[in-house]
Amino acid sequence: MKKFQLILWNLLLTISLSQAQEPVKQEINWISFEELNQALEVDPKPVLLFFHTEWCGYCKKMLRETFNEPRVIEKVNADYYAVQFDAESVEAVNFDGLTFHNHSKQKRTGKYHELAKLLLGQPKSYVFPTLLLFNQDFKLKNRQAKCLSIKEILNIL
Repeated sequence: MKKFQLILWNLLLTISLSQAQEPVKQEINWISFEELNQALEVDPKPVLLFFHTEWCGYCKKMLRETFNEPRVIEKVNADYYAVQFDAESVEAVNFDGLTFHNHSKQKRTGKYHELAKLLLGQPKSYVFPTLLLFNQDFKLKNRQAKCLSIKEILNIL
């Protein structure tokens, strides 16, 4: 019986040590537009906006690969407020003292949110994924309407 308890104890100890040694996965600290509004009032710094849609394969690729690269995560978290936004979202968004909506009550392809339209510009420029970089005064400094590789985004940041 003591031998069984000793084996069980060693097994539990081994499992707990192996779990304790697993590295914590880093992620970009994505915030909402509402949180961005508050953050900019307290501590202005540059902003990264990532516009995507559910149907966009390149958007998913960037979220899966580019935004999971440790160097990208480190740079974005250190130097930017980061917001990712589904351009076809139907949720109301409060930003800069205004409330923005999607005139479509149901999420539909090609029915874009007012805030996405405002920030993306002319309808011909609605390309996904789109990355917008703003300075700390929220003035646009870079716009990339394509899938960015890790190398490309690091050069831009």
